[in-house]
Amino acid sequence: MCAGACKGVVLALFYGASRDLQPRPSVRKHMNAEQAYETMIALSREETLLASCLDLLEWDEEVSMPRDGVEHRAEQRALLAGLVHDRETDPRYEELLAAVEGSALVSDPESAAAVNVREIRRSFKKERRMPRALVEEWARVTSIAQQTWAESRRNDDYASFAPWLEQIFALARERADAVGYEGTRYDALLDDFEPGMTTERLVDVLSNLQQRLVPLVASFRDTPASSEMLERDFPLERQKLFVESAAAALGFDPRGGRLDVSQHPFCSAIGPGDVRIALRYHPRDFGQGFFALMHELGHALYDQGLDRAFYGTPMGDAASLGVHESQSRLWENHVGRSEGFWRHFYPPLCDAFPEALNDVSLDAFRRAMNHVAPGPIRVNADEVTYDLHITIRFELELALLSGDLRAAELPGAWNELYERHLGVRPRNDREGCLQDIHWSEGLIGYFPTYSLGNVYAAQLFAAAERAVGPLEESFARGEFAPLREWLREHVHRHGMRWPVPELIARATGEGPDASYLVESLTRRYRDGH
Repeated sequence: MCAGACKGVVLALFYGASRDLQPRPSVRKHMNAEQAYETMIALSREETLLASCLDLLEWDEEVSMPRDGVEHRAEQRALLAGLVHDRETDPRYEELLAAVEGSALVSDPESAAAVNVREIRRSFKKERRMPRALVEEWARVTSIAQQTWAESRRNDDYASFAPWLEQIFALARERADAVGYEGTRYDALLDDFEPGMTTERLVDVLSNLQQRLVPLVASFRDTPASSEMLERDFPLERQKLFVESAAAALGFDPRGGRLDVSQHPFCSAIGPGDVRIALRYHPRDFGQGFFALMHELGHALYDQGLDRAFYGTPMGDAASLGVHESQSRLWENHVGRSEGFWRHFYPPLCDAFPEALNDVSLDAFRRAMNHVAPGPIRVNADEVTYDLHITIRFELELALLSGDLRAAELPGAWNELYERHLGVRPRNDREGCLQDIHWSEGLIGYFPTYSLGNVYAAQLFAAAERAVGPLEESFARGEFAPLREWLREHVHRHGMRWPVPELIARATGEGPDASYLVESLTRRYRDGH
């Protein structure tokens, strides 16, 4: 049914796009501001509907598509990406925007109409600079590259992926040059994920974090390992059942979402009432699947908390990827690693895995879950060392984009930075430069949003606790709605109403401040051990 429905939507929009691209009389002379705005919103909703079909194809590619479908899927994605681009650059937007901008309809800059007009203008200005052929080639190359990466990772064969990575960064330079930038090429790519952020500001944020975290990480160097109890047998089917029950208890709406398994954990919002989480489990590493759930759950709760009435418009979209990551990192770390959380969830966990946990106390379990030790894998990293993984990727992205580092040289550069910043060296490329899917998907500029998300998350959590009371006590009672609803009220429902710094300031009382993150880590780890 889903495939047939999407086929009908795509065909309708394809033929609609063909008609829409034909010459037409000016729309301004026939419409007032209200009519022009309604027409513009209808175009935006159609564009989003078409893009959601592309999202569904991408989800299927990662979760259930057979290997031999790669080339055909690449062509499908290229076609749809081109059609979406046609919608994004529809020349009618120019006339419709001109008819609305400056009118009484947008006199209040915080109104839904003003926000939608502002953000549609920004997107239209950017997208119309992108050649359709480049958009299609980007979709085609990244589709094949993802499957190549997956095989290369399984086989620990970086050489087979390196040419695709070189091609992706070459196309990224073309994209940046097409869009234009004032500072560096990286600014143009970063803007896709964190509007308004610049490379210069990001260097300041990440450098400051690195300087403050390195001594904190060093203070844990001699801490005895305590993770053995998490490396026992945790049967996968029971892990999945526990994860599903935990997701429901935390507020994930199963009627509007689903949980699946994939090579790499992710969350995909297909549309209202359809938010999908994909996880990766390990039979002798309970934390891998569980913390993947907590991370992706944060994304899903944000997507499920957006105002459905504004779907297809900027007011119904996330403020930025950094804010999106703030939700995932908040639920993963500030909730999922807390004492109150496990006071509530540890008894049912012991019931689910009596063989593995019969001799493990709650305190011992928590120490194992929160053990700080530098390691080579980002998704398995503890909360204290995590941002150092991000600074390494940020440095490598800049070098690859500038051409100072060739794709063939990446493994050596990767291993050198891990040794320098974390004191560890990956045993192979599978746990080194092949561990992340992001670059194969063309997500260049995405990695820094994890650290920005950590900064925002610590500040938002502190503000929520000031507003609703001690959250640890709430979690211990199995009450997660107070935090969830505070986030919906102060973050989710506002969509793109304000630029990110203003959104954070309105929610917390001050602009983004990394000191909340460092103070939180110091209090919960060094001072709390």
